[in-house]
Amino acid sequence: MPLILPDGLPAIDMLKRENINIEDMLAKEDNKRPLRIVILNLMPFKATTETDFIRLLSNSPLLLDISFMKLKSHVSRHTSAEHIDRFYHTLEELSKEKIDGLIVTGAPVEDMPFEEVDYWKELQEIFNWARENVRSTLYICWAAQAGLYHFYDIPKYPLPKKMFGIFPTIPLKPELPIFRGFDDVFRMPQSRHTEIRREDIERVADLEIIAESEESGVSIVRSRSKREFFITGHLEYAPNTLDTEYHRDLGKRDDVEVPKYYYREDNPAKGPLVTWRSHANLLFMNWVNWVLGGE
Repeated sequence: MPLILPDGLPAIDMLKRENINIEDMLAKEDNKRPLRIVILNLMPFKATTETDFIRLLSNSPLLLDISFMKLKSHVSRHTSAEHIDRFYHTLEELSKEKIDGLIVTGAPVEDMPFEEVDYWKELQEIFNWARENVRSTLYICWAAQAGLYHFYDIPKYPLPKKMFGIFPTIPLKPELPIFRGFDDVFRMPQSRHTEIRREDIERVADLEIIAESEESGVSIVRSRSKREFFITGHLEYAPNTLDTEYHRDLGKRDDVEVPKYYYREDNPAKGPLVTWRSHANLLFMNWVNWVLGGE
């Protein structure tokens, strides 16, 4: 089934080269309403993140209409205003039509207290709106920490060194639809300087840890009463993303080591070994089915 994307989105050409079926906006005129997925993209380099998430969503057999949300209270310094104005819309604009699923990405602000992030109040408004109006929301990395803090007052804690690598992770509730088709162990990319802790989550009756790693800790939390998932890692990452981050920080930070379980023979010169992509595809396909209501 094709994806419906904004006309002219830079990611389209790359995705077509990967044989991903992209439909033009005229597909909206079909009698069958597509499933509407909105991505609130908080990452600085918008086009890269757009491509990462679209690539995963493309595996669904359902017709998906994907849109991008922007913040009114924050101006991106790394993506052109022309790109944002053309392809991104405010909550007020997007909420005029029904939104089925929301994805909130990570953001490079984890060292800051939540209240000091310049768009925190607007983000809280979006979180509250999504809880009441969207079937299901995926909160990714920093957004997962932000969502847990906003709704449940779960704190984050600084790490002595960056949690960096592709970590073996165990589904603790393998019977859940979100894990349909999963193996007993899957691998999740992690790239963060802070963490949330099991003991804080266990104090909240509405929260349940559904995936965890012995090394990287809490991996996926779900809300029992709401259709929300809080994912601490980056299953959407492309094969070279951690490599780019590693070389970016090399010699500039003393809390970043070679990402674990990522390079062939742990040697950066030999390049990354991709071990997470199949489960990433499964999780996002299962989530889309969850959004549809096919538990």
